[in-house]
This record gives sequence, structure tokens and C-alpha cells, in this order.
Amino acid sequence: MADFDLMVAPNGARRMAQDYAGLPVTAEALGQTAAACFAAGAQAIHMHVRDETGQHSLDAGRYREAMAAVADAAPQMAIQITTESAGLFGVADQLACLEALRPAAASVSVREMARDWDLAARAYALCAEAGTEVQHILYGPDCIAELRAAYARGDIPTTMRSAIFVLGKYDPPRLARPQELRPFLAATADLDLRWGLCAFGRDEHACLLAALEAGGQLRIGFENNTQRADGSPYADNAASVAEFVAAARAAGHCPRPMSVSGGSVSADSVSPRPVSTDEGALS
Repeated sequence: MADFDLMVAPNGARRMAQDYAGLPVTAEALGQTAAACFAAGAQAIHMHVRDETGQHSLDAGRYREAMAAVADAAPQMAIQITTESAGLFGVADQLACLEALRPAAASVSVREMARDWDLAARAYALCAEAGTEVQHILYGPDCIAELRAAYARGDIPTTMRSAIFVLGKYDPPRLARPQELRPFLAATADLDLRWGLCAFGRDEHACLLAALEAGGQLRIGFENNTQRADGSPYADNAASVAEFVAAARAAGHCPRPMSVSGGSVSADSVSPRPVSTDEGALS
């Protein structure tokens, strides 16, 4: 039996609001979702922002607006931004986003950073200087090998040991299964990672329970899944959070106040920081 940290990922980079009821893409909707999910048992939010057409964005101004909305609606909720490229942005864009925001926490794909290790090393160094808690996104063995090599070269500081394992796939679709966790644990056994897990598809909750039993931390939400195990849709992110928390409690587990561990971060360390208007992106 264990206490656990639960982070909600309410929108992601690819799903569109017109296709999924309850998908928050505006700053106002993200604030409302954060408040509802916090009340349901999630202590942190993994945040994507969208442009005026609803497409994925790394715009610092949009991030500031969304972070402010979440801080206003759910002041105790921790915030993690993403630097995900979604096939739209290069490493220079990701570095610029981190430079402009200097966030308290950010998820960073090792596979995407591997496109340009010179710029990537600058991004990780910037995060170390800014005190940004980096969570490495690991999709499989190739990402784990890249992380291991980057530690050895010094491109990623060896103190950055937070990671999230991704089970299943969005495109092309591949549903996650709980048994996919074991290879991740075996491949990273010597890396001393503080790991969390997210899972694509309607077996998301089963995968999260498996991660909880294995000592990991959890990320849930419409970025990865919009359906119950029987295929019926959740009305919104808060409904999924509430249902999972109830299942976890039934298994003897309990959500806890945020702590610096397991792919989640403390509310103090992830609250949005004031960013002065003269903090610009790198050219």
C-alpha cells in the first residue's frame, strides 16, 4: 500500500477540442480543468498550450497566460510545462521556450533533444542554472540509450534523474498494456531514476495501478486517454481523475500532498514564477 502523486495531462499536443468534449485548450479552460482535477485528487498539471487555430504551441506568452489562469483557479496545484515538438518545432525552439520561461518544471523528450546535442546541452545547462526540474520523456529502449549516453558525455547533468515512461502510442495508435512497464524497469534499473508513467488508450487506469504497485508516480488525462476500459467516454479530465483515485483507494492507496519524487514535483517548486517582460528567447 502506498501514497501517490498524481499529475493530470489534460490536453496534449494533438487532440482537437471539436473532436473531444471536455478537452481544455484555452487558458480559461485550463484553469477550470486544473481546479476540478485538483478537487478530484490530482496535485499537479502537465501543461500544453495552443495557438489561435488550436494547434500545439511553445509560445512563452501563451504559457504565461495559461500558468496565470491555473495559479488563479487552483493556487495549490503544481505546474509542469512541456517542450514537446509534436513534429512542429526544432531544438532551437525548445531551447528558446525554456529560456523565455525558466519554468520551475518541464518535461523534455530525450529523443527530440538528440536531434541536436549541442543545443540540447545548452538547454539542460539552462535548466540546471534556472533550477528547472527536468522530467525526461522516455518512449522506449532508444530513448533510454540516449539518456545513458548523454549522462556519460555530460550533456545531461547526472543530477537530473526524473523520468516518465510512456506506454503505448498516439500515432499510429497502439494501446498501452500494463506488462509494458517491466521492460522499462529492467532497462533503467541501474540509472536510479525517479520515475513516473503515462499510458495511451483505454487501459490507462490499469497501467497506472501497475505503476503504483511498482513504486512509480502517475500521470493521467486526456493527453493519453479519453475512455473508460469499456470504451465509454469520460465527460472530462476530472471524471477520469476521480474514477482512478477511487480505484486506487479501493486498492489501499491514497493521493498525498505533492513531493519531490517519482516524476512529480512539489507544489512549491512547480508554482509559476514571475517572468519579467525583458526576458526574451534566445536568437
